[in-house]
Amino acid sequence: LTNTNITDAQEMETIWTILPAVILILIALPSLRILYMTDEINNPSFTIKSIGHQWYWTYEYTDYGGLIFNSYMLPPLFLNPGDLRLLEVDNRVVLPIEAPVRMMITSQDVLHSWTIPTLGLKTDAVPGRLNQTMFTATRPGVYYGQCSEICGANHSFMPIVAELIP
Repeated sequence: LTNTNITDAQEMETIWTILPAVILILIALPSLRILYMTDEINNPSFTIKSIGHQWYWTYEYTDYGGLIFNSYMLPPLFLNPGDLRLLEVDNRVVLPIEAPVRMMITSQDVLHSWTIPTLGLKTDAVPGRLNQTMFTATRPGVYYGQCSEICGANHSFMPIVAELIP
């Protein structure tokens, strides 16, 4: 009761195995090209290097003669009315709006993560590696973020405050 033409279809099995693989490759190659093109950074107007330490950030404005400052979380005793507890810092990063900004992010000691969710930015700070991201902000304001990597006991006390001005 068996038909040998139905059970012996190796050519057909080969085709329906190879055809989906070829389709996936044809979809993946242009997607990878687009992915790498979007990561490419051309002519930024502003470059800032951010270095993660335990438990503060150091910022270097490399385009302006190496202006360097540290950004520590403000203790509750130094907060002004309206300031956000555990999110306010002593020195904010000031950035221009409507200009491409390149952030170069690294760490000195352990893994950190430079994250500002409202700007859609999250880049890991890895010791010995210089990661970069680029963004163009369109709205002025004060944007808050934190280290979102478990980098130690006080990783939640590494706030990031970016002040975007025209």
